[in-house]
Amino acid sequence: MLEIAILHSSLLIAQAQKPSQQFLELKNQLKNYGFEVRIELPPKRGAYGLFKASQKKIWINPVVFDLNIANPTLIHEAVHATQFCAGKGKMKALDLKIQPIKPARRLFLRYSNIHRQDLEREAYAVQTQPNRFQIITNLLNKHCKQS
Repeated sequence: MLEIAILHSSLLIAQAQKPSQQFLELKNQLKNYGFEVRIELPPKRGAYGLFKASQKKIWINPVVFDLNIANPTLIHEAVHATQFCAGKGKMKALDLKIQPIKPARRLFLRYSNIHRQDLEREAYAVQTQPNRFQIITNLLNKHCKQS
């Protein structure tokens, strides 16, 4: 009985978390560029966010709201969407001059593919900047076309 009460309590907390205004604005900007943002479990188990280029879909795991990482997660996936736009349908690094914070290095260096490392490095770099919303908004406007 105690486990059920704890489960109900965590469900109430999860339902109480709402996306920030910046999250909603970025979600709408992505929609204007033809991307679908779904707040649901990503098809890849254990992922906080996922970008599927072939479908122009972004999944955001609802748990990120409880973890207070919803904004950086959406920004990370929005960088991948921008890389897709820049590559005209293929993933292309944006050659950004910013670097992610040191603790994020292990997150992108785990990929053995150098191209994938570059893509992830850029996504972590943008999501860890204090002005990350301005950066991603500018990148999307520069590289993506309105649908």
